[in-house]
Amino acid sequence: MKHSKAFFATLAILLFHIAGYDLSAQSPVDYVSPLIGTQSSFELSSGNTYPVIGRPWGMNSWTPMTGKPGDGWQYTYTAHKIRGFKQTHQPSPWINDYGQFFIMPLMAPPAPHGEGAEDMKKWYSLFDTEHSASWFSHKAESVTPYYYSVYLASHDTFVELTPTERAVIFRVAYPKKSRAEQLRWLLLDAFDSGSLIEQKDAYTLQGISRKNSGGVPENFACYFTLKFSTPIKSIRKIEPDVAGHARVAVEIKSPEVEIRIASSFISARQAAQNLLEVADKSFEQVRDSGRAEWNRLLGRIEIEGGSTDQRRTFYSALYRSLLFPRRFYEIDPKGKIVHYSPFNGQVLPGYLYTDTGFWDTFRSLFPLLNLLYPDENIKMQEGLLNSYRESGFFPEWASPGHRDCMVGNNSASVLADAYLKGVMVKDTATLRAGLLHGANAVHPSVSSTGRKGWEAYNELGYVPCDIGIKESAARTLEYAYNDWCIWQLGRKLKWEASLLNTFAQRAMNYRNLFDSETSLMRGRNSDGTFQTPFSPLKWGDAFTEGNAWHYTWSVFHDPKGLASLMGGDRKMSLMLDSVFSTPPVFDESYYGFVIHEIREMQIANMGNYAHGNQPIQHMIYLYNYIGEPWKAQSRLREVMDKLYKPTPDGYCGDEDNGQTSAWYVFSALGFYPVAPASEQYVLGSPIFPKVKIALPNGRRLLLNAKGNTSDTPYIYGMTVDGKVWNKNFLTYSQLLKGGEISFEMSNKPNRERGTTEEDKPYSFSNEYGRAVSGNKL
Repeated sequence: MKHSKAFFATLAILLFHIAGYDLSAQSPVDYVSPLIGTQSSFELSSGNTYPVIGRPWGMNSWTPMTGKPGDGWQYTYTAHKIRGFKQTHQPSPWINDYGQFFIMPLMAPPAPHGEGAEDMKKWYSLFDTEHSASWFSHKAESVTPYYYSVYLASHDTFVELTPTERAVIFRVAYPKKSRAEQLRWLLLDAFDSGSLIEQKDAYTLQGISRKNSGGVPENFACYFTLKFSTPIKSIRKIEPDVAGHARVAVEIKSPEVEIRIASSFISARQAAQNLLEVADKSFEQVRDSGRAEWNRLLGRIEIEGGSTDQRRTFYSALYRSLLFPRRFYEIDPKGKIVHYSPFNGQVLPGYLYTDTGFWDTFRSLFPLLNLLYPDENIKMQEGLLNSYRESGFFPEWASPGHRDCMVGNNSASVLADAYLKGVMVKDTATLRAGLLHGANAVHPSVSSTGRKGWEAYNELGYVPCDIGIKESAARTLEYAYNDWCIWQLGRKLKWEASLLNTFAQRAMNYRNLFDSETSLMRGRNSDGTFQTPFSPLKWGDAFTEGNAWHYTWSVFHDPKGLASLMGGDRKMSLMLDSVFSTPPVFDESYYGFVIHEIREMQIANMGNYAHGNQPIQHMIYLYNYIGEPWKAQSRLREVMDKLYKPTPDGYCGDEDNGQTSAWYVFSALGFYPVAPASEQYVLGSPIFPKVKIALPNGRRLLLNAKGNTSDTPYIYGMTVDGKVWNKNFLTYSQLLKGGEISFEMSNKPNRERGTTEEDKPYSFSNEYGRAVSGNKL
């Protein structure tokens, strides 16, 4: 075969890649593998990720597609064939995609002359993905956040792509010589649901994809444009056009072609505007600028030491933390920020972000953005205000509009934590109105938005399990934490005392579900009796994707209060230990089958600890609240070493839009935000000997753990700017000042450090009395 010089230049780059890794690894992005987590399935998740090729928070991403069109598992590592290259906005296989379309270069014979029905039907079938899919090998695949390439063996064709925020350049090298019976084609598929494709001129195609999975108004559309570097030789519509499914086969004359593609949710004209991101740039310029952008953001954390696998895992986790929520705004010809509203269908000014579920990401993803990327998060926060203005609610799960998924009112945590960390929206009146409305209402058609069961919760202090509302205990526990977040923000903004008193009291509602007989949280009936029968091992029912052993710890804002309910620190320690000593047995009867989260707990060999799902991910840090920080340090190292790997099966459950990755980023640094909306980060066990953090305020923070190895999980001693620090937490103010935090790591626990009351992190119980009495805090 014969290929272009560009092909051989790129092939040389491939020699430095194995399974997506750059062995030279001279900068942060070279450690990133977008393939981590792609060895997943419906039955068992090792991340449920796909290789996101794009820019940080980019409006559009691109991915090779191994699954059938419409399959949420759009790329799986164990697949052997590629079906196309897809523009995607998918945050999760469970939520699926919207505004998608794909292209596929292939070799196929010319269309039959005479167009006999049977001959044409046979020819059309060649462009079905079952026939056009190509064999490929990971050995001939290069995967980075900013560049992707692969050899399509079935078509003897080499494909490269490199994206911007809203556009992409493809470079395709077909066989140099095209035999008469095999022509060069490009399949363009805009999916069903009323899609359109048309040729505008000799170089340009335009189209519309209306494909979505919900959460959109009736006028939803993704407008796209393709500009070819060589004239289109011919174009054939692929029949039949079933259910508005537009597909075309484009005959390519030249063996080498570049295709520039852009899309817009606003209009075809705006799609052409977005194409300017790549219109006058070479492939290499776009690729290099993408690499530079990823290095700029990943490079805010500079790692020294640690194993190669640890660095790969860390920077890959940080990459995943910078993908969602994605920008859903565009820049019009006048340079103004505008967006299509997935809530009311209008084109409006200002920012908007989407594709995230706060049930997952309030825990550590958004706290990470507040600490290291507030310049991006302030736009996200302003976008949340726009969501409220356009729909009457802050979103809880958005993709692109409100989606009915999960529980809780955790937008309160996301908004409050940002404001309290200095990421301050200007319109605090709208912020207040949206928070108060969301705490006392439920969306009329999307019941996961707002608070389902709010009337009973406000009256009884909990959501009963016998009023037809599923997962009632999970809702109660999260609403109580959400109320504390609102109280924290209201205190900062000096709301009236009566309103603050209401939220302070509701923040203690978690106590209403505590069962003293089992020392666990438990569903409760309207008459005050506990739900019976009760099994601590039953998943679902009163809880969300977990059981009582997992959800009992969802008292983020008041672990001291939880310990008091259990009978003191010693009893809480035994209960925490029991999570690991209880065998991984389970009751799946609520679901009728073993959901993947259960299976992931079962196979991890860590008892009933289920790190593969979010409710329990903060639990290990709670040892710090009862004066046993060494237990947290040991267990956290075990989780990081055992459950996170730089491999296709590298996660222990769903990655979930950056949450599980951000957990690793924080934990590897040595601290974690157990209670977002507080100022504290609870200590864990750092894994690197030295970390340099470039803070957004221009200062630098040095985390020094000299001599730290895999055999030294324990913090024996610690200093902050040279002064001894015995507390089990750091504060936001300390971190933002920069300076040096030094850890003395050991292979033996120091049972004298971090054991006093003063050493314990924040708990609301310590100030609850003053909060409700109106005394100054």
